[in-house]
Amino acid sequence: MKSTLYLDLRGVKCPLSWARAKVQLEQMARGSLLELLLDDPRGARDLPRAAESEGHLVVKTSRLPDGLWRLVIEN
Repeated sequence: MKSTLYLDLRGVKCPLSWARAKVQLEQMARGSLLELLLDDPRGARDLPRAAESEGHLVVKTSRLPDGLWRLVIEN
């Protein structure tokens, strides 16, 4: 079973949200999952592309109620 770390980025605008996620990914073991909670539409659009360009796998992207997005990225 893969370990999952949760990062609440509500209120954090892109590109700072990606910077925080990237720092977290760099500290995680390979194969671990990072689950992000976002409320910034730009971040929800740009973070998956940024993660994939860095060699990470975007496992899931989902839109939640109240204008939130959940992203799951495998390191």
